[in-house]
Amino acid sequence: MASGDHDVIPLDEIDGKTEVDSAAGVFHSQRDVEYLSVSVEELRALMELRGLEAVQRIQDYYGGVGNICEKLYTTADSGLGGSPGEIKEHQIKYGANVIPPKPPKTFLQLVWEALQDVTLIILIIAAIISLALSFVPSSGCQDEEGADHPGWIEGVAILGAVIIVVLVTAFNDWRKEIQFRGLQERIDNDHKFAVIRLGRVEQIPVSDIVVGDIAQVKYGDLLPADGILIQGSDLQIDESSLTGESDLMKKSVERDPMLLSGTHVMEGSGKMVVTAVGVNSQAGIIMELLNAAHQSGQVEEVPKEAQGNGKAAYAVPAEQPLLNEANKKAAANQSKEDVANNSKDDSEEDSKLKNQSVLQTKLTRLAIQIGYAGTAVALLTVLVLLIRWAVEEFAIAGKPWDNTQHWKKIVDYFIIGVTVLVVAVPEGLPLAVTLALAYSVRKMMHDNNLVRHLDACETMGNATAICSDKTGTLTTNRMTVVQAYLAGKLYKSIPKYDELEPMLADLIIYSISLNSGYTSRLRQGNNTELFDQLGNKTECALLGMVLNMGKHYDPIREAWPESSLFKVYTFNSVRKCMSTVIKLENGTYRVFTKGASEVILRKCDFVLKSSNGAEPFPIADQEEFVANIIEPMAMEGLRTLSLAYKDYVPSNPAANEIQLPKDGEINWEDENCVVGGLTFIAICGIEDPVRPEVPDSIQKCQNAGITVRMVTGDNINTARSIATKCGIITPESDFLVLDGKEFNNRIKDENGIVRQELIDKIWQKLRVLARSSPSDKYTLVKGIIESKLNPNREVVAVTGDGTNDGPALKVADVGFAMGIAGTDVAKEASDIILTDDNFTSIVKAVMWGRNVYDSIAKFLQFQLTVNVVAIVVAFVGAAAIKDSPLKAIQMLWVNLIMDTLASLALATEVPTDELLERKPYGRTKPLISRRMMANILGQGFYQIIVLFVMLFIGAKWLDIEDGTSLACPKPTVHFTMIFNTFVLMTLFNEVTARKIHGQRNILDGLHKNYLFLGIWIGTFIGQIILVQLGGLVFSCVPLSWEQWGWCLFFGVGTLLWSQVITSLPIKKLPKSLSVGREVREKDLVTHAAFSAHEPRSGDGPSRGQILWIRSINRLQQQMSTQQRQIESPKMRRIVKLYQMQAGQARARSATPERAQRDGNFDVVH
Repeated sequence: MASGDHDVIPLDEIDGKTEVDSAAGVFHSQRDVEYLSVSVEELRALMELRGLEAVQRIQDYYGGVGNICEKLYTTADSGLGGSPGEIKEHQIKYGANVIPPKPPKTFLQLVWEALQDVTLIILIIAAIISLALSFVPSSGCQDEEGADHPGWIEGVAILGAVIIVVLVTAFNDWRKEIQFRGLQERIDNDHKFAVIRLGRVEQIPVSDIVVGDIAQVKYGDLLPADGILIQGSDLQIDESSLTGESDLMKKSVERDPMLLSGTHVMEGSGKMVVTAVGVNSQAGIIMELLNAAHQSGQVEEVPKEAQGNGKAAYAVPAEQPLLNEANKKAAANQSKEDVANNSKDDSEEDSKLKNQSVLQTKLTRLAIQIGYAGTAVALLTVLVLLIRWAVEEFAIAGKPWDNTQHWKKIVDYFIIGVTVLVVAVPEGLPLAVTLALAYSVRKMMHDNNLVRHLDACETMGNATAICSDKTGTLTTNRMTVVQAYLAGKLYKSIPKYDELEPMLADLIIYSISLNSGYTSRLRQGNNTELFDQLGNKTECALLGMVLNMGKHYDPIREAWPESSLFKVYTFNSVRKCMSTVIKLENGTYRVFTKGASEVILRKCDFVLKSSNGAEPFPIADQEEFVANIIEPMAMEGLRTLSLAYKDYVPSNPAANEIQLPKDGEINWEDENCVVGGLTFIAICGIEDPVRPEVPDSIQKCQNAGITVRMVTGDNINTARSIATKCGIITPESDFLVLDGKEFNNRIKDENGIVRQELIDKIWQKLRVLARSSPSDKYTLVKGIIESKLNPNREVVAVTGDGTNDGPALKVADVGFAMGIAGTDVAKEASDIILTDDNFTSIVKAVMWGRNVYDSIAKFLQFQLTVNVVAIVVAFVGAAAIKDSPLKAIQMLWVNLIMDTLASLALATEVPTDELLERKPYGRTKPLISRRMMANILGQGFYQIIVLFVMLFIGAKWLDIEDGTSLACPKPTVHFTMIFNTFVLMTLFNEVTARKIHGQRNILDGLHKNYLFLGIWIGTFIGQIILVQLGGLVFSCVPLSWEQWGWCLFFGVGTLLWSQVITSLPIKKLPKSLSVGREVREKDLVTHAAFSAHEPRSGDGPSRGQILWIRSINRLQQQMSTQQRQIESPKMRRIVKLYQMQAGQARARSATPERAQRDGNFDVVH
């Protein structure tokens, strides 16, 4: 219903005219750039001014904002001509509205980053030492022909394996960065803004806005450029992101017309001429200050001798013409300070955990635990190998020390230990998370979910509650007036103009036509009798009523252009109404008001009757009116909207009119007085049908264990009716339906303070919250999240479209903004944007989120099985045969299979409806369930038994040479079969790992995942090549068909063994087998409104934990946006410098009138 919530207004394409009458605001496209006579520097200096100082400069120096428009070859009414040549000229002269992003990391930089892994560094050093020692002559092992064993092969092989791992890691990071940048570009391109070109309103991408454009500013917008206000109505801006000013700033042509990019329109509407874009805008200057100070290659160091004279230690490059000397020094000094405090910032960063999603919290703790266990086993393996070797070599055999041979032996054991650590540590976990999220995000775009924050994707899979808006989400948002109460008579269809008294009919038509956003309009649809509704849908419904009456709103609007409206009180969630004041020719001021019926009734003292004119409207009549007219409409699911008016007349006032004061001055800022004592005109019953697919989607949510709640501003009876049609409430269920007033009465104590224990008494049964304010929605969502009634804790998703929905969207675990009806502020506060505003898309997001969570769980189940087997076999082998049956190079191959290839294969499973047949996991549900642990331990047990049987009795059983009894280790059929069997069991276990909930049909859906099949078959072929042709490099010898048959037999056995494991009675197993059940309170995701990225207080983790956390959160770093840059410590200091400058400018322009500005609008920051 907000008049500022205007949708896209597509217009006919502009033709290719080169010349049009300049009076229409269109200009010659063949002119030179020099005709744009105002310079970038002039506009830059102008935009640094504020308040009356800016007004004075505009008037004195330019002769008014109209002259600035003239210098920019634009007009307030018609805007730019819009021809490509003209737009290009403006871009050449004043720049494009783009802030260049930081250049992406090169492939070599990513390779270097991959090489920073500690275990890989240790492996490289050990391999180099091993390689060096292999060239030193020794009395070591010789082959059958008497030649020395080529010891250099193992060192080279390990180095080669490390190179492959590094290249694969760097390539994956490179692909991820490309995908994430593409996602960010998609989000940026979807942000459009309304400008006037050729006299028509167009929605264009913000990157296409140029200096000279006339931009329409409305409630909820995020301003994409700097500009000067031309015309405004009740305009209030939140400038806290740039200036630090916490109060909303009132903007008007007379007092403060300067509008800044990056600020939010919290109230009102207007038009501005764009004066600075991109790096030249105020937000762009801040970004350029940071980039100029810190980007590599753009900062020059000044000689030391210059530093002693108070000059900047760093120089800003010359290609930054808009940075004045003060800003240059500020940036340079800031760089200097950052260099000095770099270590301090890093230490602070290491001592605090950033907020993490549900899955990330569990993964972080699990990864730390696995890392500790793997490190302990690796150290123990090396100690056992060294001690046993030393005892047998020196104490028993009494051999003398041989520098080369013995050091080589020690290095080999050390390599085995490091390799065990490499295999044990879940390095593939971050990759699996990233791949699963990136894959899901890309696919979710096709399901109308534009994901802004990656972690929201998997968090949505854990959702236990959805608080949804009604209009547009559960309903079609195709509104039509189907009933009307006019002059004491209820019409079930819209009457024609001639059927009504002329005065009443004119009041209705003028009230609707003028007291609506002028960007709301109807357009004849293509091949249909229905009109396309452009702009606010509620206003379009009223405009449709005008057409149904046989009249049109356009002639009225042409007679009363928007600039002629005397005063506009725009709609917001506090007012719940909109009012417009016009001045008639006879000097009368007429106030038109429309809004929620209950709100308008309270403001009315008179009611219009066709026969007797206006009559008094006492409270008793109003209550009867509600009971007999409004509630019956609401029970039918209709939204009710009321129209009213009031006249200020120069003389001879009627009973319902107000005499103008003698001086003719009315305090228009006293809104309660102006919009009070109204005369009631009509009630309109607006139908907004439920989307046909919504009831089925809500049923799916309920079957999936997700509670759907409706939170709406509509009448409680309307909300109840729609909720019943949607299936949110049913006659047989136990539910609560409350309005905002009753809700607040129930959750607040006698002191008016919200109590969690009071919220806990109602939220579980609450299904509908009607006539709710944004603060009510915020309180409800926060209360559900913080409640401990559910042992698994609630995970809440929220939808929102209005500016004041920001707090609720921020505090929610997942915030959904409407892509069509949503404001820019709501989109900025959200995690996911619904591009079709449809509730069904939320259900798809749940499915994809659960798929991400399950994909990670599948990978964990697979990897932990490999970890258990590899660690046990390596350790027992060290203790029993003085060597690991699996060589270092072989374990690196296994590590590559499970870390990279398996993560790619298991992370790209396509979601199925089966995902919606289980309950959500919640916050504290164990990451590794008892069923998963049974699979891990069961498969691990099978594989360990098979490998030990082959290790200790396999040689005799298969009639092959025993590899455990060789004096000099060399590749044997025995150890090759052990390695081959282990890999094949791992490959077949990868198939069984696809099912984590005890499903028996482990092959279900396998044929649909071509990527999985391709990776699996490719890995199998790679294993064949490695065994048959790997030779000394991989410590393998070729196997016969019979030997391959035994290896395949044991591999396929994992599939059959999985059926045995599935038959185990899981519920009888102890709960201690599940991992990740308890999540510490301080690890839970908690958000303060608009402060979602603040670091958590408390004891910091250890340095080792930080390394793991950084690894898991790598994907978050790659999605850093401008907002997160502004929130960084370095950026905050630069912003602070800017705020100090803005404060000084504001102080220069401060006046007593400004100091008394109205600050009664509550916004949660």
